[in-house]
Amino acid sequence: MTMKVPTGCVFTHIVRGGGKKITYQNAGVDCAFVAALGSGFCNWRIDFTYANTNNKTYRTSRGRTHPECKIDPMRNNSPQTLPRYGKACAHLHVNGVRRVSQCHHITR
Repeated sequence: MTMKVPTGCVFTHIVRGGGKKITYQNAGVDCAFVAALGSGFCNWRIDFTYANTNNKTYRTSRGRTHPECKIDPMRNNSPQTLPRYGKACAHLHVNGVRRVSQCHHITR
C-alpha cells in the first residue's frame, strides 16, 4: 500500500501496562522542521481498535472528528483490561480517510 505522509512527520502510538492490562495509551503526530510550518491535518480523528490473535477486531474506540487543522493531532485512551490477547492499534483518519496505523501486539 502506498500512502503520502507529510515530510518530517511521524505517527506515534504508545501502550503501557502488563499482560492484558493497559495503564496508558496515546497516539499522535509529531512533526519537525519544515513540516511543522504547514497547515497540518484538517478534519482529523484518531481511533483505537483491539483485535484477538486471529486478527478479528472486537472493540473500537472511535475518536471525535476535529474540524480544525492541527499540526500535532493527539489522543489519549482510557486505561482498561482487555478480555483477550491480540493487538492494540491506533489509526489516524484525515477527511474521513484512514491515512496511517500503528499496532502493538499484546502477549503474555
